[in-house]
Amino acid sequence: MDNWDEIRTAFNVARIGTVSGAAEVLGVHHATVIRHIDALEQRLGVKLFQRHARGYTPTEAGEDLLRVAQATDDQFSQLVGRIKGRGNDVSGELVVTSLGGLSHLLVPVLTEFQAEFPDIIVRYLTGDRLFRLEYGEAHVAIRAGAVPDQPDNVVQPFFEQKITLFASDAYAARHGLPQSEAEMSGHRFVGADDPNSRAPFFRWMRETIPAANIVFRSGDVHAQRRAIKQGAGIGFVSRLQAREMGGLIEVVPPREDWAAPLWLVTHMDLHRTTKVQSFLSFLKNRARDWDDA
Repeated sequence: MDNWDEIRTAFNVARIGTVSGAAEVLGVHHATVIRHIDALEQRLGVKLFQRHARGYTPTEAGEDLLRVAQATDDQFSQLVGRIKGRGNDVSGELVVTSLGGLSHLLVPVLTEFQAEFPDIIVRYLTGDRLFRLEYGEAHVAIRAGAVPDQPDNVVQPFFEQKITLFASDAYAARHGLPQSEAEMSGHRFVGADDPNSRAPFFRWMRETIPAANIVFRSGDVHAQRRAIKQGAGIGFVSRLQAREMGGLIEVVPPREDWAAPLWLVTHMDLHRTTKVQSFLSFLKNRARDWDDA
């Protein structure tokens, strides 16, 4: 293919479904879109679209083209993300990703970093999906659990959260607190909604606490914390978060097998850039105040 403009035009027509819609996205006249499609079909010797009153529908050949064009478009977007991270100044986008449950730690740091470097645009991506650093989806990832083992990444140990069971003052006033593990079966608990959660403390809860006693379940860690604070039941919170929330009572001391180690992950191509190194140094410095002992 020696005319990528035609392929890009066909991709947008297939994606949007109409000539006028593709023309608007591409910023060209609709006649240009039609000319590109006709020229590409003539060059390939095959129909890429079925024309009808409602728009253009890809044929089987058109669907093949759409898949290849989509992959190419994604790769270009990822390349742009990686190139943007290679500058020698602290500006442009800084993309950081972590589990949403770490936002209480990271948002203040990101806000302070942006204030110190006002030319930075912060993008903080959360969720269970593993954002691919090798594709330029993020500059820095903070990951929890087992040490990450993706190739071409630089992994550094960062911080270990001490996590244990807490109850609110209100819950303790109504139900008392268990004095041993044996007494826990008589209490109400807040837990994860995912029965396959890999978090070691939630595995312990599934194996130790009767299912009927886990009376409030959520896939949102912020909802879990709020439910614990409101007295719905006993649940897992890090010592640092519990101190920030206030009004919580530690039920048992943290156990080593409940700890949640955090890792700093960067891609080798971007690890030594000024922007990434500046943020890593800033983050590590702020983390010294995260004493949850």
